Amino acid sequence: MTHLIPKTLLVAFIVAVATTAGADDSVRLPDLGGTSTRILSPQEAESFPHEFEQYMRSHELLVEDPLIRDYFSDMGFRLVSYSDKSDDPFHFFVLRDPSINAFAAPAGVIALNSGLILAAHDESEVAGVVAHEIAHVTQDHLARGLENQQEVSLPTMLAALGLAIAAGAAGAEGDAAQAILMGGMSLAQQFQINHTRQSEAEADRIGIALLARGGYDAHGMTRFFERLNQITRVMGEGPPELLRTHPLTINRIAEARTRAEQLEGSVTRDGTDFHYVQARLRAMLTDSADAEAWFRARIEQASKRPEAAMRYGLAMTLLSDRRLDDARGQVEWLLDRDPDRQLYQLLEAELLVAEGRVAESLDILESLYLQYPGNRLVTTQYTRTLMHERDAERAERAAEILRSYLRDYPDDVNMTELYARAADRAGDEIRAAEALAESYYMRGGIQEAIVQLERINEREDLDYYQRSRVTARLNQLRAERLRLSSRELERQPLGFSD
Repeated sequence: MTHLIPKTLLVAFIVAVATTAGADDSVRLPDLGGTSTRILSPQEAESFPHEFEQYMRSHELLVEDPLIRDYFSDMGFRLVSYSDKSDDPFHFFVLRDPSINAFAAPAGVIALNSGLILAAHDESEVAGVVAHEIAHVTQDHLARGLENQQEVSLPTMLAALGLAIAAGAAGAEGDAAQAILMGGMSLAQQFQINHTRQSEAEADRIGIALLARGGYDAHGMTRFFERLNQITRVMGEGPPELLRTHPLTINRIAEARTRAEQLEGSVTRDGTDFHYVQARLRAMLTDSADAEAWFRARIEQASKRPEAAMRYGLAMTLLSDRRLDDARGQVEWLLDRDPDRQLYQLLEAELLVAEGRVAESLDILESLYLQYPGNRLVTTQYTRTLMHERDAERAERAAEILRSYLRDYPDDVNMTELYARAADRAGDEIRAAEALAESYYMRGGIQEAIVQLERINEREDLDYYQRSRVTARLNQLRAERLRLSSRELERQPLGFSD
């Protein structure tokens, strides 16, 4: 599959490549600050978040679970609503990366690594990091930093990055790629130092204010940074990425703590939901043996984390390991204490499917769907269960639900792919083929999507509405392909080659 990397994405990745090339094979992304029309054109600013999402998805780095993604998006927008740029567009993502890091990129893109979420003790700690990154955006730190360095560092780093990509395409080894980047590395590091020195205190000040206004613990940000710093000192290891991109000093910690004390007020958020979301993320992304040991240890130790949330994560882990009897015990413990809680009912429905009791599972899910028709997690699990067995009537019901769902969430690639299967099983070949084309596009394969739509358009059995719909979408994708091709040509002077 072809993955084009547009020029706007290079701005987001430049410091990451320059400072971590050759360290390992995983993708490492920087803290870059904010966005500005001085950096991106209006068209680029509008398209960048979508291109970023496509790129992350094409490299399987995007966490797309609806509960996890919606929770942190809601957290981000809640904090943004208390900023002085509450009407600006923001986009929040969770990445499949075990390192403890977060970053802001152009056009209001803010990403949290899964490792950071799993390292937090409560939601105020994560909210503190999100608030800090929001402050980088609202204060335009990236634009100011690049303007100060633009004459020297930006072109040099872009050229170095272009050479690195060209070397990678040519099969250069890690040492060769590292050597190619040596010329631009010191400039990239100096840019990062200058950026943090000028902006970190301001981001702390504004971020702590957002925390307090949003009903979170104002000490969350400082507490998380300071704890990470203490842990790395005790263990004698290098600091996590979050502390390398947000270096701590005694004065900075003291100032942040003083500011938090001045803004202390009533914490209005309960914070319990965070522990369920964190447990779900841990069960999904962590080795099952490690996850089981982690959950059991906290249940036995009666830690500050809610026992029910720990048992929820343990049940998910056991279920993924197909240890159904053990999972049943945890699910029944949860239902005995709160039989009406949606998460527990969804967990029971998933367990029933694993036990081969699909009809019973669908009874639960249909009831939940009628109670919460707009709930993404319920809709996702209900339609997947409808498709669990080869049944044309259930597939038709799933297709009907998914068609409505995708009008509200058109960028949900997993549900788009499920819709393609449901429509095909229900006998609607055209809708199935269109949905398949959209899934190609959302995974970065614009050429594959165009080819798929061209094949549909060649059919002689399309009615007027079908052909109009396919032709319109085909024209949109061809125009986007042309725009991306133009960007590729723009990159040639900087050492890029296809």
